[in-house]
Amino acid sequence: MTRGDGMRLFIAHDLPVAVRTRLTMLQGGLPGARWVAPESLHLTLRFIGDATPDQAEDLVAALSRIRAPAFDLSLQGLGVFGDRRRARMLWTGVAPSPGLRHLQAKVEQAVQGAGFEAEHRKFHPHVTIARLRDVPKGRLEGFVADNGAVWLSPFAVTGFTLFRSRLGSERALYEPLVDFDLDQVVGDAASVTP
Repeated sequence: MTRGDGMRLFIAHDLPVAVRTRLTMLQGGLPGARWVAPESLHLTLRFIGDATPDQAEDLVAALSRIRAPAFDLSLQGLGVFGDRRRARMLWTGVAPSPGLRHLQAKVEQAVQGAGFEAEHRKFHPHVTIARLRDVPKGRLEGFVADNGAVWLSPFAVTGFTLFRSRLGSERALYEPLVDFDLDQVVGDAASVTP
């Protein structure tokens, strides 16, 4: 990692190309939506925020000690953050996944072990597909109703990544810093023990 004044960090699962392609097929027909670029689609496990290079190195060391099995994941449904009058974000959800819950708990434990404060918000797994501004209420409700039954075939989650977020003129740019592999197991990866 490079030295500098500081960086904005988050930990996420980078989606396979086929999943990104499928999600981009949903993008369109909603005035006021700023669609997330395909290469930026991801599932956040933990947002860190600003960190010094030393804190980032401690975080990498803590994340590298995580031992968790690989698992399959499926995206399904649509939802919004914010109220219906002033929705801020359009997302697709995640089918219930013990493997994902287990991994996210391990990530949270590692983040705290590296000296960062505990996350007080409940983990709500999702993939942001658009940021919303002044979207007509009826159009948004219609879009969610028309596309809300979306379901993507399961895909393998075999690792996660520490990302750096840089604010660009048009949108945030996400730079992968370090990839971490999950354990490849034979059998049912959904039966997870802590």
